Amino acid sequence: MNKKTIFTIMAEQITKGIKISVKTNFNGSSYRNNKLYYIFAYHITIENNSLQTFQLKDRYWKIYDSLNDIEIVTGEGVVGQTPILEPNETYSYSSGCFLQSTLGAMKGFYTMIDIHSFDEFKVFIPTFQLTTPIISN
Repeated sequence: MNKKTIFTIMAEQITKGIKISVKTNFNGSSYRNNKLYYIFAYHITIENNSLQTFQLKDRYWKIYDSLNDIEIVTGEGVVGQTPILEPNETYSYSSGCFLQSTLGAMKGFYTMIDIHSFDEFKVFIPTFQLTTPIISN
């Protein structure tokens, strides 16, 4: 693996009082199955600035790689958890992806449920860029 390089970009979006903040890091490159991949980490903070209590049920991601097809990732919860956020609570987690190019992006949404009314809705994750420092200069 190449020397670890950190480059952070911030994106934010609010849906129904729930604020999603994203920071990204470029973590170098690595070979897998004789192919070069660029490694990106993303750190997400979910803030419940509403008066209701919500549970994150599932996620939906579109991952764009400038040298590859769009990858769709779906599943229950995030990093194996389905956190419940009461008013003014915050939940953070980190994850990552591998791209075949030095340029990409991600966007998506979380499905949340109001634990009192059982109403489900989407909380949108802002589009954020995945770029190596060389590309962004």
